[in-house]
Amino acid sequence: MFIQTESTPNPATLKFLPGQSVLDAGTADFPNAEAASTSPLAQRIFAAGGVTGVFFGIDFVTVTKADDVEWDHIKPGILGAIMEHYQSGQPVMTGDAQPASGHAEHTGEDGEIVNQIKELLDTRVRPAVAQDGGDITFHGFDRGIVYLHMQGACAGCPSSTLTLKMGIENLLRHYIPEVVEVRPVAA
Repeated sequence: MFIQTESTPNPATLKFLPGQSVLDAGTADFPNAEAASTSPLAQRIFAAGGVTGVFFGIDFVTVTKADDVEWDHIKPGILGAIMEHYQSGQPVMTGDAQPASGHAEHTGEDGEIVNQIKELLDTRVRPAVAQDGGDITFHGFDRGIVYLHMQGACAGCPSSTLTLKMGIENLLRHYIPEVVEVRPVAA
């Protein structure tokens, strides 16, 4: 097994490509070790030490390290944990744990606008963000303000504010006149 790694715009986050499927669909975010109870793979990665977050996409694993740790010190342990997991034959997710589609449900008025926002996120934004090892999902829409949740490499990325304001906000405002602003929300 050969696992490739790619840097991301977030220096605290690396993208690991195991060369095989990680999830069949959706994403899974583990912002801390306690959240990893539903994933043997995430548990192994956290056990490698120095890891503060794990995120799964269709074909990648994004790992965020602690600020006081160097990649050179923990990368071999993470690579070993991923390789060990795939050789074990265990599932990536256990039991009833299901990857998330990501988007929050929206009921009430503005349903048509919200559907347009989700469609643009799915077709234009999420594929590009996945290239960088992260995900951005719809959280809410209220009085012209779109609230988005940033995961994986996007969470805590120094350029995430610029991505939101200059990229996503401009895109959504161009196609959907009712959108006036885009804001991030905490997990």
